[in-house]
Amino acid sequence: MSPWRTKARWPKGTYMRLVSKEALRAFLITQKDIEAHRTGTPIPHKMTQRGLADRVGVHPSFINHLTSGRRRCLEPETATRIAEVLGVPVEVLFVPVAPSAKRQTTHRKTLLTA
Repeated sequence: MSPWRTKARWPKGTYMRLVSKEALRAFLITQKDIEAHRTGTPIPHKMTQRGLADRVGVHPSFINHLTSGRRRCLEPETATRIAEVLGVPVEVLFVPVAPSAKRQTTHRKTLLTA
């Protein structure tokens, strides 16, 4: 991250939700791209899931879970790193979701009963 860029601060408990798995797949090499490459079509400037994971600093299975739809939510810092590595604004891939009051109340109740 650039030292001149200020870090976005999100309210405590905020998380980011992936807009769609297809939006993320548009930036990654897919099986269709590999098959097209075998027939002689050049692969557009895309990156592998493992390459993205290495640059972001997460496990490759985490990126796989995002692209397959098994996982949609992540921390704002991780979403920002993914967007920076792909060279797009965060809003293209992720939407911020504020914590619900119900979730906070439920968490408090479990802490009080323990």
